[in-house]
Amino acid sequence: MEKMIKILLLPAIISLAASCTKFLDRSPYDEISSENVFRSATLAESVVNGAYSNLRYDYSNGSRDILNWDAFSSVMDPTDAHIFLNYSYLTGTIQPNNSSFLTYWQRLYEGVARANDVINNIAQVPDMSEAVKKQRIAECKFLRAYHYYRLNCLWRGVPVYLENLPSAAYTKPRASEQEVWNTIINDLNDCINTAELPDKYAANSADYGRVTKGAAYTLRGKVYMWMKKWDLAELDFRKVGDLGYSLYTGNYADLFKLAQEKSNEMIFSVQMEELSGMGNTFSYTYGNRMTTGAGNSSFFMNTKFVETYEWADGKPFSWDDVIPGYSSMDPKARSVFFLRDNLNTTEQTAMQTYGADMSKYLPTGNEARIKAAYANRDARLSATVITPYSVYSGGFSGSAINYSPRWPFRSSAAAPYDLQTNSNSHMLYSIRKFVTEGREFININFNPVDVPIFRYADVLLSLAEALNEQGNYQDAIVYVNQVRSRANLAPLNQPGNPYVAVNNSDELRPRIRNERKWELACEEQLYYDELRWGTWKDDKFSTGNGLLEVWGEPVYTYNWGGAAYLKWPIPSAELERNTNLDQNDHWQR
Repeated sequence: MEKMIKILLLPAIISLAASCTKFLDRSPYDEISSENVFRSATLAESVVNGAYSNLRYDYSNGSRDILNWDAFSSVMDPTDAHIFLNYSYLTGTIQPNNSSFLTYWQRLYEGVARANDVINNIAQVPDMSEAVKKQRIAECKFLRAYHYYRLNCLWRGVPVYLENLPSAAYTKPRASEQEVWNTIINDLNDCINTAELPDKYAANSADYGRVTKGAAYTLRGKVYMWMKKWDLAELDFRKVGDLGYSLYTGNYADLFKLAQEKSNEMIFSVQMEELSGMGNTFSYTYGNRMTTGAGNSSFFMNTKFVETYEWADGKPFSWDDVIPGYSSMDPKARSVFFLRDNLNTTEQTAMQTYGADMSKYLPTGNEARIKAAYANRDARLSATVITPYSVYSGGFSGSAINYSPRWPFRSSAAAPYDLQTNSNSHMLYSIRKFVTEGREFININFNPVDVPIFRYADVLLSLAEALNEQGNYQDAIVYVNQVRSRANLAPLNQPGNPYVAVNNSDELRPRIRNERKWELACEEQLYYDELRWGTWKDDKFSTGNGLLEVWGEPVYTYNWGGAAYLKWPIPSAELERNTNLDQNDHWQR
């Protein structure tokens, strides 16, 4: 697959694909692809590559205007600059004519159209074996299913097109949510029943990165969860383990480094390359100013979410266990606990004016006191978040230097080297996961680490959820504990440990949901989960939630826009183009 997807497409195909971002304007693409490209196996493979390349849109550094789906979830927040620019969905002010709705409608349907092109035309290629044709059709049925999956998660019922049509013929009404799920299941059934589609690729295979049966079972299991067919979801998730995928048993943080991008935990990943515009975007959007190449600090971890990570013994985290009385203090007053040691007079005066309770300041022990709040916690916390006074190795200066988030910020250019972000007027939780360290990669645009769409920890937690929803909570705990073990967390129902006691499915349900957030944060999966659980409003729009200083003072807060927001609106331009489309409830047509 490195030879097939990580390469630049043939120039004619590149210019062709770049020109057809609008799903409903298909005629040039249809004409060239069908009449010319499918006369040659080499060119046909380029069209298959084009179907795969559509996956890059959400993750490639060449698409910096993209949305981050975890920024819609409760684990992450866009900066105060981005919230009004790209995420007005979270301010309660967005309308159906917002460009983001049309952009993603078009991008996802573009993925459908590229897959359709292969599915309906590759059979005519004269110099391609029947086995390869069947495999490519199965791969593209998976890709079509994946794009329809995302469309249905967002819109809950969309038009279904299984072949490409002349531009004026795209006039179907919306299929129901259930009908779309059934269409996806049918495609995935075909994938799984295709003998030519392998179960799994070895890490050293030239075809690594292509669709496998493991990916198809994983996606079908997720669809069954939306349909609440828990028994069928269970069977699919169990099958993934039977195919040879397994949990990486090393350090959690290493999973998101180059050395483990092809570990047995990775089921399906977007393939990245150390070439301009073809690296993953996270070092740029998650990275800070001291990241090699200078990250944009577009997102920070949500403060309330960071506070959910448990102590290693499974005890829920409480600030009052570290600093008695912390929770009852005004957020500005408790900022004192995050101050650096040895503040100068000017800094002390500024913090006093801000509202910090300087009577509680420890000139030579303040940093150690706050660092204790992040020690002996879930190992995924330190792997995901750059916590106050922890060390981050940045390479912006041309050499690897250790930086730390300190408050107030002084300088990143001289010892002791404060961590600099694009929001240095606030103290926020910067992101560590996926971000280049030191001089790991010399250009922020070239980060070659693949982005996992499905990995086995996700499957284990999904299996646990499917079992739990059938009432089999004790069986479910076994799979949750496999994931907790890697994070150095006490197992659920550990004898003699009241913090991890679970007595029924109702008690396990929120634990599984939290476990998914801790495990999958920053991987752009959790918004879909929160929509499926029906918890998104309560999780994201809880009272006072928003981008918060590490001590809880709001930079901005979210505003719930009403029941309409649980589904995306059909873009206004699509309603005008296709009058057979109905708008989702509570959105104006």
